[in-house]
Amino acid sequence: MDNAGYSGTPLAKKLGIKSGMVVQVLFCPKAYLSFFSDFPDYVHLEIKPEYSKQADLIHLFVHSEEELEIGFKHASKHLRKSGSLWISWPKKTSGILTEVDKFPIRSYGLENGLVDVKVAAIDEQWSGLKFMYRVKDR
Repeated sequence: MDNAGYSGTPLAKKLGIKSGMVVQVLFCPKAYLSFFSDFPDYVHLEIKPEYSKQADLIHLFVHSEEELEIGFKHASKHLRKSGSLWISWPKKTSGILTEVDKFPIRSYGLENGLVDVKVAAIDEQWSGLKFMYRVKDR
């Protein structure tokens, strides 16, 4: 895939993935790496996180509230205070069964001390919200 979504912006740029970062991905589709045409060099990517490193970016894919809760627990332990948490859910048009959409995801993030700062199309089937810690909490 040359770019994700409709803006023409390459996915790594959209997500803010840069050389030197530690990126952890949870519950991702098998084709996750094919979403990128521009994955930067020297990124420490953990598809099945080791849970020992602090991540600069965590990308969580959810179909259910249970996955959302598990992912947030992981992020609260492993996301750097200056890092970003992307939470993706299946678009309604994707045909993928899901219990969640952006509204409960946004509410859950806000209730757990994060603020949503960006929304993006990840690919034709997935949307995502970017969360960060509030500036006062970093």
